Amino acid sequence: MGEEIEKRRAMVIMAHPDDAEFRCAGTVAKWVREGWDVWYVICTDAGSGGPDEATDVGPAARQRVSELRSKEQRAAGTILGIRDVIFLNYRDGELQPGLEFRRDIVRLLRTYRPERVICQSPDRAWTRPFSIGSAHPDHRACGEGVISALYPASQNPWDFPDLLTRGLKPHKVQELYIVGAPAENHWVDISDTLDLKIEALLAHTSQLAGHAGQVVQRVRKLHAALGQKYGVAYAEEFYFARQR
Repeated sequence: MGEEIEKRRAMVIMAHPDDAEFRCAGTVAKWVREGWDVWYVICTDAGSGGPDEATDVGPAARQRVSELRSKEQRAAGTILGIRDVIFLNYRDGELQPGLEFRRDIVRLLRTYRPERVICQSPDRAWTRPFSIGSAHPDHRACGEGVISALYPASQNPWDFPDLLTRGLKPHKVQELYIVGAPAENHWVDISDTLDLKIEALLAHTSQLAGHAGQVVQRVRKLHAALGQKYGVAYAEEFYFARQR
């Protein structure tokens, strides 16, 4: 029974609030409907996510933005039916894939023991029409750090031995789904969950103010194009890797 429960756990590890809603929330909603327990991990404090025209960017203003975006992410998670949102609160815009970050991810992997993980790509996608907004340094740092945590650190008792002494035994993640990778080899039919994905995305009101309708239209168009590629109404794409 314990092994069966472990194999129905998934973790989505993203740099910022709303990253998951844009890239993989249809898949997350599908997994939740199939009985998976899903946790979100948001790695930064999102304190740089305020209005572009802001003139006050001091600590108090950043804290207000961080608190608002955390609240929005929790609301989105409730819509999707995930178990919880975990915030690591690294400073937004300054995430680095170093040992401190890797240890934090290993700690969470060993604590929650997911079989599946979704993370961001450590690489830019140069082979398709390039958008500088899709290559945020926090996204790439998050992907690099998560993949380094998955192998070998999470499953190797010799990495971060202090975690072992705290009872956090090594854990091997079986399946990795990468969003925004230079190439995709896996797709998920989200025809039944696209509306839920959009509802969760709309919970991020601070990021969509004034252009929510345009964003929704763009999201529907993107996933319809992916769906047409695979013969379904709507789809999300990933680079998928499995560990045996």
